[in-house]
Amino acid sequence: MNWRSMWAILAGVLVAVVVTTLIDIALHVVGVFPPLKEPLTDGLALVASSYRTVIGIACAWLTARLAPRDPMRHAMILGGLGAVVALIGVVATWSLGLGPRWYPISLVVLALPQSWAGGKLFERQTNASASNDGGRPTSG
Repeated sequence: MNWRSMWAILAGVLVAVVVTTLIDIALHVVGVFPPLKEPLTDGLALVASSYRTVIGIACAWLTARLAPRDPMRHAMILGGLGAVVALIGVVATWSLGLGPRWYPISLVVLALPQSWAGGKLFERQTNASASNDGGRPTSG
């Protein structure tokens, strides 16, 4: 794996961590989420799962966009890393009472499908752009 490949994946990881953390903090500050030591309800965990899924798709798209070649492979590597990190989160938080146990499990389960969706979205955009350009590769 070359530096551009590693950068593409690292960029997806960094954007995911920064954006989800900022949204989490904002939702705590404005009072949508309870204070940090209080557990999330099922409804709030569903909200968190929802925006994390959208962010995951966007980050996989970014990773695919930055990949020097084989964008779907890069997006799926990002998803694999996300699944591993989420699984570590399941184990680390299982008995802490931070909210419904399905929530961290959902992050593991959704990591690969959302990365596939982000990679597929990039591929479709790229193919549509190439079709509109008469098959010529686009710059960027």
